[in-house]
Order: sequence, then structure tokens, then C-alpha cells
Amino acid sequence: MEELTVLNNGRLSIAVSAHGAELCSLKMGEKEYLWQADPAYWKRHSPVLFPIVGSVWENRYRVEGKEFQMSQHGFARDMDFSLGSQSDEEVWFTLQHSAATLEKYPFPFRLDIGYRLEGNAVKVMWRVTNESLDKQDLSLPFQIGAHPAFYFPDYATEPSRRGFFSFGKEKQLHYILIAEKGCVDAETLYTLPLDAEGMLPLDVHTFDHDALILEDSQVSEVTLHDVHRSPVLRLRFPSAPLVGLWSPPGKNAPFVCIEPWYGRCDRAGFEGDFKEKDWMQLLSPGETFEGGYWIDVLELPHPTNREVQGKEPGQ
Repeated sequence: MEELTVLNNGRLSIAVSAHGAELCSLKMGEKEYLWQADPAYWKRHSPVLFPIVGSVWENRYRVEGKEFQMSQHGFARDMDFSLGSQSDEEVWFTLQHSAATLEKYPFPFRLDIGYRLEGNAVKVMWRVTNESLDKQDLSLPFQIGAHPAFYFPDYATEPSRRGFFSFGKEKQLHYILIAEKGCVDAETLYTLPLDAEGMLPLDVHTFDHDALILEDSQVSEVTLHDVHRSPVLRLRFPSAPLVGLWSPPGKNAPFVCIEPWYGRCDRAGFEGDFKEKDWMQLLSPGETFEGGYWIDVLELPHPTNREVQGKEPGQ
């Protein structure tokens, strides 16, 4: 049976697996917010995407003329991390480069993933370090992203309504779509169909064309609301330049994903060098990148925790 690390601060509890350093549970009281990985719909909870987000064209990429293969979303989500530090409200896991990773990703790296409980929020923390000892080496090119799945608050197979997204913005928003072989048409922009209150209605057809990808730091938060427009949870990602919104097309799944990304899949047909990919992050030898996001639970706390009502998440 999979061994999980559990944290509980009296308001929220989370469980994290060393396999992929994946968040596997997020509860307030007995209510579970994180999708529980039924393979009939999708077999994961909240995988971390590294060293790519999405797909590279034809599952191949090139580094200085040499070709490598990489499957969708990279390899970190399918590897065992080592447990680093742990306290009552924070835990860290580490993945170090190895002979196996260097065969498919020829760069020395260290990936640290942390989770911290902050009131009614979970802070998810990522650190990527270029472990090259040769200062003449090329920079470490990488992407990293989140893929957490959350239960629709009012899921029922009928009617088709699922709730709403809001974005903390009143301006018009645009998205791009997957075109072929898991890669995007980056030139065609679609307008996000917000209603009069600035919300995106969610129903069984919202993701018929796969993920909705918002680029260029258009938004820095996404809130999931129930069918009555009451807020349930919010993701905040102040430094991530992209966010993907997704539920499995055509499956009428009980969950939706809100995915802050530092990178995305290739443009359809891209065959340039890996470091020239859209939204590539580059680290000089010895440097460390820090990123991540917050998950705020916005519903009222469990009745036994009435004293925390009225406080802002994360405070």
C-alpha cells in the first residue's frame, strides 16, 4: 500500500505521496476536495509536471543536434522522491538527477517540492537547481507545472451545469487550444465566454476541445464556484505566466483541473532546439528557480473550527 505523509493544522489536512511528490488528498473536516484518482476518468490526483509541461512534438526534442525522447508532462510525476524535511505543517521531497534521467534529459538537476499548511490554504513550493559543476555548461532548460484536479461542487450526471470559474479580472480573456498530437495552435486566439458577472459557466461541454490555455500572465488566480456562484476554492499563482483549465473531453467527469504552469507544450510542428521552446525557463549553473502556488479553501470551516471564520486564507 502506498505510504503517505499526512499534515494537519486543525483546519485542513493533506496527504502527500513520495511517488511523484504528489498531493493525494486535501480535506477540510471530512470533506475531500482533491480528485481521488478513479482510473475510469483519470488515474492521478495532482501530478507535478517536469521537466516539460504538455507534449513535445512527436515526443522528440533536440539538444545541440542530438535527439531525445520525452513523453507527455515529463518523468518526475512517475519517479520516487526522497523525503527531506518534515514538521507538523510542512514537508519537502527531493528528486536528484541520475543515470536514468540523464539518458532522457541530459542535464544535472535537483527538484525540491514542498507543501505547507497556512490557515485555510496549502502553499505548494517548487525549487529547481542547476547542479552542473562546469560553469561553461549551457543553462539548464526546463518547464514545471501543476495539474491538480478538484471535485465539482455540485456534480451530478444530470443536469449538465457544473459551476463557474472566476478570474479576479473584469477584462476580456483569451485562450489557445491543442491542435494536434498534444501540441498547440499558438496563433489562433479564442475569447473566453464570460457571463455578465465575469464568470465562465462550466458544463459538460466546456472542455469538448480539450484544455483551455491562458497565456501571457492574463490572470494570477482562478476561483471555482458552485452552481449558485458561491466560491469553493481558489488557486493563486502570482508568478506563473500560464494556466491550463481542463476536464477529460467527452467523459462527463466529476472533476476539473486548474493548472498553473511555467511553460507549455510545443507549437504543432516545432522542431527547433529544446531551449528555444515557447515559455522555456533557463537556469545558469548553480542557480535555483523558485515557484509554486496556493490553494485556498473558501468554504466555511468545519463547525468545530468556528473560531477561524472570517480570517483570510493563508493568514
